Amino acid sequence: MYKFLSLLGLCKRAGKLAAGEVAAEQAVRKKQAYLLILSEDASKNTKKKFTNSAAYYELPLIEAGTKQELGRAIGADMRSIIAITEEGFAKKLRQLAEEIIENRTKVGGD
Repeated sequence: MYKFLSLLGLCKRAGKLAAGEVAAEQAVRKKQAYLLILSEDASKNTKKKFTNSAAYYELPLIEAGTKQELGRAIGADMRSIIAITEEGFAKKLRQLAEEIIENRTKVGGD
């Protein structure tokens, strides 16, 4: 999870993400988003809204971290949703998220 959150911080410094509901929604509608990252503790309404948006615009969506973890990673207050606006970062974040899921499955399976 550390590498994932560190890369989010790098995305922020590079100006390649939109954080928060309004900014993320604008990035999605303008077709600038390549990946949506939703906090695990986001409200039901936020989860539904962005799950529907991801399906409609055919965007990958990852549910990872808490609002506080996502916010801290990008040097901001709590954030429920982050849109990644650069394809390379989006690809690497998806890869890291898959590794996290694999590791959790291995640990839980033993």
